[in-house]
Amino acid sequence: MDKSVLELRNLCKSFGALTVTNDLSFTVEPGEIHALIGPNGAGKTTLIQQIYGAVQPDSGQVFLNGREITGLGVPERVQAGIGRSFQISNVLMDFTVLENAIVAEQARLGQSFRFLRPAFSDKSLKAGASKILSRVGLEDRAMQPASDLAHGERRMLELALALATAPKVLLLDEPMAGAGLEESQRMTEIIDQLRGQVAILLIEHDMDAVFRLADRITVLVEGAIIATGTADDISNSSAVQAAYLGSA
Repeated sequence: MDKSVLELRNLCKSFGALTVTNDLSFTVEPGEIHALIGPNGAGKTTLIQQIYGAVQPDSGQVFLNGREITGLGVPERVQAGIGRSFQISNVLMDFTVLENAIVAEQARLGQSFRFLRPAFSDKSLKAGASKILSRVGLEDRAMQPASDLAHGERRMLELALALATAPKVLLLDEPMAGAGLEESQRMTEIIDQLRGQVAILLIEHDMDAVFRLADRITVLVEGAIIATGTADDISNSSAVQAAYLGSA
């Protein structure tokens, strides 16, 4: 097997007396969709923040393609190849859908954001932005203000923006949260189509989506891993049933 895209080694993080990451180690392999599940308060989002660089672990190491990035900040990690979507959508609501994508295209090209208005009429940037939107089926909504999008469409736009920088690993934090059935199905299809193109670490409470999408699943309870395996392994695990799935 190729070396892991993402490797966590013995990560630990506490806030006062509360341990939220407890000697945690696992890998995300090239092209796989790796789901991270667990009850509320298990430490999933704090773990994502440590991978992304928004929170520093107390101890342990984070590696991207074999390179240690533990000491890097968020901008350096993004530049190194980590992309992220958030629990709460962070698109630019005062901009159109296309303008959001143009900003992402500028970031991909390493251009300055000081001249946004001229960039919005740049034909080459608009062409790149249109390709970004086409990945998630939003090209027909290009001229709509982002604030007019339905919740699920905003999440799809956020996913498109995260993909624009061609990350080596994509961190998806509850992409189906708050979406309706049709929107969730569409998001699941889009993520499924990304299999093999980019490594994905997926946090999601929709177990139907998790079991459909995940090549491997890691179960986190009280900051510690209790199981990692295929969907069949996890669904048949008595420890997982007792700690999470039985009450999910």
